[in-house]
Order: sequence, then structure tokens, then C-alpha cells
Amino acid sequence: MIVTGIGALKLNPATDGADGASLFPGAAASRAGGNLGTSFAEAVSQAASKTVNTLQNAEQVSMQALKGDADTRQVVDAVMSAQQALQTAVAIRDKVVSAYLEVSRMGI
Repeated sequence: MIVTGIGALKLNPATDGADGASLFPGAAASRAGGNLGTSFAEAVSQAASKTVNTLQNAEQVSMQALKGDADTRQVVDAVMSAQQALQTAVAIRDKVVSAYLEVSRMGI
């Protein structure tokens, strides 16, 4: 199984305050420099790309281990990192779907 990229995300731009620095690398730079040019969609796209890269890295390290070029610790670290990234992506997806369903049930 080879992990590939994801499609474009179509989300409304928004700014958020606090905890997105580790997931969204551009968010901290935009807050620190006062430049709010990074949209929410770009931040989510960067986070998704980072997740895909983490999964691809775990796959590559696993293949190297099968060839005898990587030790068990490297494989475990890469796989655990990929697992954490995937769980985070699934949690974010679940929250987005939940928010969409909640908004769609609102009366106008």
C-alpha cells in the first residue's frame, strides 16, 4: 500500500487563537508576524500534507527494515508517529463532519 496525497480542501477561511501551532506550522508564523494571510484552508492543507508525509516516512522505514537497513527502534518510532498523525487526522475529520451536521440542522 502506497500512501498518496489528498485532494484540495474547500473550507471557509477563519482564524483561530491558540493550539494550532504544532498541527498548522504556518499559523504560528502568521500570528507572530502579524500577517494573517494564511487561511484556515491552507493551514488544514498543510496539516494534511504533513500527515501524508509522516505516513509515507513510516512506510519507507518499514521497507528499509525488511531489507535490513533499519533497526526495530526506528520502525517503532516511525509507525507510532504515523499512528498518532492518523488518529489526529481522523479526530479532526470527525469534528468537521459533526460541525457540518450541526450547522445543517439549524433553522434559518
